[in-house]
Amino acid sequence: MDHQQQKLRVGLVGCGYWGSKHLRVFNELAESSLIALCEPSPDKVAAQPQAFLPPLVTGEYDRFLAAPTDAIVIATPARTHYGLAKRALEHGKHVLIEKPFTTSADEAQALIHEADRRGLTLAVGHTYVYHPAVEFLKTYIQSGQLGKVQYIHTSRLNFGLLQPDVDVVWDLAPHDLSILLYVLQQEPLFAGARGTACFNTKTCEVAHIDLEFPDGPTAHIYVSWLEPRKVRRLTFVGDEKTIVYDDVAQGETLRIFDQSIKMVPTNGVNSPVTPHYLRGDATIPFVDSREPLKTECLRFLECIRSGEPMRSSGRDGLQVVRVLEAAEKSLYNGGTAERIQMPFAVSRNEGVLTPAGHEGNGR
Repeated sequence: MDHQQQKLRVGLVGCGYWGSKHLRVFNELAESSLIALCEPSPDKVAAQPQAFLPPLVTGEYDRFLAAPTDAIVIATPARTHYGLAKRALEHGKHVLIEKPFTTSADEAQALIHEADRRGLTLAVGHTYVYHPAVEFLKTYIQSGQLGKVQYIHTSRLNFGLLQPDVDVVWDLAPHDLSILLYVLQQEPLFAGARGTACFNTKTCEVAHIDLEFPDGPTAHIYVSWLEPRKVRRLTFVGDEKTIVYDDVAQGETLRIFDQSIKMVPTNGVNSPVTPHYLRGDATIPFVDSREPLKTECLRFLECIRSGEPMRSSGRDGLQVVRVLEAAEKSLYNGGTAERIQMPFAVSRNEGVLTPAGHEGNGR
């Protein structure tokens, strides 16, 4: 079989903001061949470079699904994800869904069960977990060089775009949640959120989310569609050092600050303590320039062939959706702390939901 025959045939649903990026990436990847696009808006299709458009361009999903694709990428409004993905899986297609995975944990679990039952790869577009800076963050923090993580603050802000079907929490927070779960390798126990609906009384455009993790660190996530400047910043404060990931800082994506606060007794063990401020140099580690989305899409193709799970698998998407559900419940219930539901996994062999850690023979 020659190289051309070995290419995986890919179909794309949607060519809006993220869909247009996938359109470019899958045209650039030698490992795949983009053969079909489903987009009902002629204006959106016309806005794409003609050289990127595949042989089949249609607004009819049934016709799109009938094309001989191996894998489908779904980049449509959030509330359409479940229905489109379920039908694609039922047609035997491997599926990559842009964030948020689904708009409920029940939908997420149903898709995981369907993919497992059919032996298909199911992935979520948590693009940032493929970012070289986030990979460095995970390695650095897990190595213990930061010390015990005490506090995390994230800001993801910009002017627009207001989404018609989800609020700012579901639109922007999945990025930071996927980063935190990947870097810390643990899930939060509680989520609390407060927000503001300035222009649409039913949908918050600004929100603040507080998370409590089992090993001690607390995290504060600030998301907004109303800020005049684009901000993409995460700060991890440890008891030895602090590291800041700023995605819009050219050439300084990561900064490590050799500074900490030590509480030291002034006169013996039982005496009052006083803070000692330790300040050292700030360093800027090297970060590879490879494109996270291209890495994610290439890994999707590799996992289809190997059967290995993605770093952003359906189960990782389910983890994020559970946190989003708890945050949303808190957001519209006065900011009360909500316990995040017990994680569930789907047994590949039996197709039943069981608490995580008791999956039997399932993956």
